[in-house]
Amino acid sequence: MNIGPGAVVRTGNQLLESLPASEMEQLRPLIERVHVDVGAVLYEAGCPIRYIYFPDDAVISMLAVAGGRMTLEVGLVGREGMLGATLPLGHDVGQVRAIVQREGKVSRIEAGAFRTEFMRNPRLQRVVYRYTDMLLAQAIQIAVCSRFHVLEARLARSLLVTRDRLDSDKFHLTHEFLAHALGVRRVGVTKAASALQAQGLINYSRGNIEILDPAGLAAVSCQCYEIVKEAEDNPPPALFA
Repeated sequence: MNIGPGAVVRTGNQLLESLPASEMEQLRPLIERVHVDVGAVLYEAGCPIRYIYFPDDAVISMLAVAGGRMTLEVGLVGREGMLGATLPLGHDVGQVRAIVQREGKVSRIEAGAFRTEFMRNPRLQRVVYRYTDMLLAQAIQIAVCSRFHVLEARLARSLLVTRDRLDSDKFHLTHEFLAHALGVRRVGVTKAASALQAQGLINYSRGNIEILDPAGLAAVSCQCYEIVKEAEDNPPPALFA
């Protein structure tokens, strides 16, 4: 559903809001506010990138694809970030499949227009470089996590990251989606979720998840969650110069 070109300067996206008002004013005519639905595919690996997305209250899952079918979540984008950070670095086609995990509003900018603005705007460059650095740290840690850690800990990490993106202890994630995100079969997700529920850490029924004990869930999660969170909370200082 198209909500029309951005009639307001400020959005719910933290990256855009970090820009000075004068630079946001330059971006404003390029921004289109749209609503995205759950399951909508915004990027497909190997296909041209048409838009850069800045979620307001939507959440977007980035899935690496192998053999056209096997997937693994390598990043999760909410109001703190953007989808398409690699475009101005020379990547004109999607490197991942990007699927809307939670419906909501996003601010989007046409790819060519964003690249032009990026080339002339040093502050925007620093914001994008900072975020790209965090995405890389997140993807590396997820790769390590997927290889060395048990599914129960990986599921706990994934739920905590989703909680952070949504700023809510309650959200909806189906077994099927979690299986795609974690690169496992649905039966594995069922067993891991049941184990977390048996410990009183979560309540999980028909895809509706409630985190009952965030601290306890963090204790069960592998250290990867804290490593990624630390990278997000403490970006390289030089990028803010």
